[in-house]
Amino acid sequence: MKSSAPVSRRTMIWTIVVTSVAVFMVSLDNLVVTMALPSIKEHLHTSLQSLEWTVNAYTLTFAVLLLTGATLGERFGRRRMFTAGLAIFTLASAAAALAPNIDVLVAARAIQGAGGALVLPLSLTILSSAVPVAKRGAALGFWGAMSGLAVAVGPVVGGAVTEGASWQWIFWLNVPIGVIMVPLAARMLVKSRPSATRLDLRGVALVSAGLFGVVFGLVRGDTHGWTSGQVLGSIIAGAVLLVAFAAWELRAPAPMLPLRLFANRGFTATNIASFLFSAGMFGAIFLLAQFLQVADHYSPLSAGLRTLPWTGMPMLVAPIAGPLSDRWGGRPLIITGLVLQASGLAWLALVTAPGVAYSSLIVPFVISGIGMALFFVPVANTVLSSVRPDQEGIASGTNNAIRELGGVFGIAILASVFSRAGSYASPASFGHGLDAAVWVGAGIVAVAAAAAVAIPRRRASRPAVTLVREAAAEPRSAARETVH
Repeated sequence: MKSSAPVSRRTMIWTIVVTSVAVFMVSLDNLVVTMALPSIKEHLHTSLQSLEWTVNAYTLTFAVLLLTGATLGERFGRRRMFTAGLAIFTLASAAAALAPNIDVLVAARAIQGAGGALVLPLSLTILSSAVPVAKRGAALGFWGAMSGLAVAVGPVVGGAVTEGASWQWIFWLNVPIGVIMVPLAARMLVKSRPSATRLDLRGVALVSAGLFGVVFGLVRGDTHGWTSGQVLGSIIAGAVLLVAFAAWELRAPAPMLPLRLFANRGFTATNIASFLFSAGMFGAIFLLAQFLQVADHYSPLSAGLRTLPWTGMPMLVAPIAGPLSDRWGGRPLIITGLVLQASGLAWLALVTAPGVAYSSLIVPFVISGIGMALFFVPVANTVLSSVRPDQEGIASGTNNAIRELGGVFGIAILASVFSRAGSYASPASFGHGLDAAVWVGAGIVAVAAAAAVAIPRRRASRPAVTLVREAAAEPRSAARETVH
């Protein structure tokens, strides 16, 4: 798809500003809600299962529609769909802030995820096409830095806003930004010519319904019984739909997910490790963020500040890990990062208890943060180096979507483990549930490290500029989300 007119210097600058601010807003929303979870639970009188959906509703729609978002941009115009995504995200943020109950909040979060799925992939393609090759590295580096900054400050911003105002303001913050950004995007971004790209609507419907069925069953399993008709039927129906999705993708004329990519060992191993890493890490963060407030009685802001040794560590480690990945390849860094992350979670499972001194948490937080950085920096480059240049777009989008889905399943599974071993009834009960869940999270990440051993040994062939550009596609990721 080509733009309709040459890009002026003024337009290029505005493109960098608009896309970077947009990705910061979407990435921040993935994490800012984390420190507000206890306040949301108390104010809306909701259960743990419903609380999970305030996170999973966003992440699930975001992950499922991520691959479709880029296709919609090619089909109807990148600027048009990017602007529409911003508008959807802004309106859904207002709806979340006004939500009178948990059901409306979950619905608004799902719509936010749909808007974010348009904004994130299109922000990268719009920026890449508007900036000359000679300046692209700096522009994409700034774009990636904004995403990384959102990961680092998300819990702090969420804690500060929740403590200083109310949990509703973590969503109201998006509204004035969106009101400014939507007309700027419509006016300043380069208009592109739509193409005849086909949409795999059947694929989107099958995978969406299938994933929803499986996650719905996992979330409700502990409450309603794993052998109940509702739970078992939901999981089985979801699994059948996912099998149907795979069968359809094998013969679809324009598949949203070309399954032939998984014939490559490096691509498959990296994506399995990505899924398991996100499941273990984000599932643990979902509970650890609440532990600091529920069991240790820190205020939302104090709890957010205390997560910085974990969430802020990638900002310090990434500049070192990038060149190392270029020199040694991604495999050793990915394996090391996963081992460190599993070790950090296991350490946290050993020491977390109501009243634990914060100093006992700093070292495992730092270890987990270093592990997260060592994984995230090379993983995108490892995925891209395993496919042909013409498959890079779909490969990158697939890896991002798989990481997001890993977070959804991780939260559902670890929350179920928490419910079996503990509850919100007292700090001691919360601590028992947390310990059991974080041990499971550490085990899941350890399995991810074992899966990463299957990644072929190879030297990275891409320059650091490409690594920064593609690795930046992870927002929560982060670290999302903690919990987007």
